[in-house]
Amino acid sequence: MGRVTARRRVQHVTAESAVARPETLVVEEPLEIRVNGTAITVTMRTPGADVELAQGFLLTEGVIGGRDDVLAARYCKGVGPDDLNTYNVLDVTLAPGVPMPTVDVTRNFYTTSSCGVCGKASLEAVRLISRHAPGDDPSTVTADTLSELPARLRAAQKVFASTGGLHGAALFDTDGNTLVVREDVGRHNAVDKVIGWALEQQRIPLTGTVLLVSGRASFELTQKAVMAGIPVLAAVSAPSSLAADLASESGLTLVAFLRGESMNVYTRPDRVTR
Repeated sequence: MGRVTARRRVQHVTAESAVARPETLVVEEPLEIRVNGTAITVTMRTPGADVELAQGFLLTEGVIGGRDDVLAARYCKGVGPDDLNTYNVLDVTLAPGVPMPTVDVTRNFYTTSSCGVCGKASLEAVRLISRHAPGDDPSTVTADTLSELPARLRAAQKVFASTGGLHGAALFDTDGNTLVVREDVGRHNAVDKVIGWALEQQRIPLTGTVLLVSGRASFELTQKAVMAGIPVLAAVSAPSSLAADLASESGLTLVAFLRGESMNVYTRPDRVTR
């Protein structure tokens, strides 16, 4: 398995001096995801939890709906001249009867490079492929609980603490208990790893949970939460208008600017109680 950090010599420059010193950087490497031996996408990721990443990606793109749709997932040989196993190629074998992604969907994967559905035509396309939309989830979470979550995520981001260069995603229950935390150089990948973990644990749909992301709430991350059946998505930064539109249509509670005891609740505020 590849390393998640690497050491480099850098020149640290200030107004007073220039000093050479070692610096810890996050590792970024490509992962080719294959389905039944056919390459469908390549994403740049931080090595680790690659099976979770691949399965989470396939679930949020509507290729699979649960763990039973996957027969096996394994690393395979690379595509270089020596055809060696670099742990950068992962093949997911679908269970009998689960259809392969269509040519159009596969083309979209390559175009967007694990960027969710940003290449799809409309919100309607997302709504049609979602199997676990959270609109009927009766879960609630207190504002006090939500306000505690960013500090818990940051405390659990061990690689971020040494590099400052990773996105984080965490899944909590509505009482604020941490279920899983994942880091990655790609914010979409961090969320896919969290959702892939839940798929491995047979927890899809993720009713009664809160997904927290360390950056902004984009349309793509909102789509992933909807596809996994997560009722509450919270972000420490801003949402996009399209994220709010999709959250409203899907019955997802979207919380953003979650900082200290302050937050904005953009959709389904009935789930956030005092």
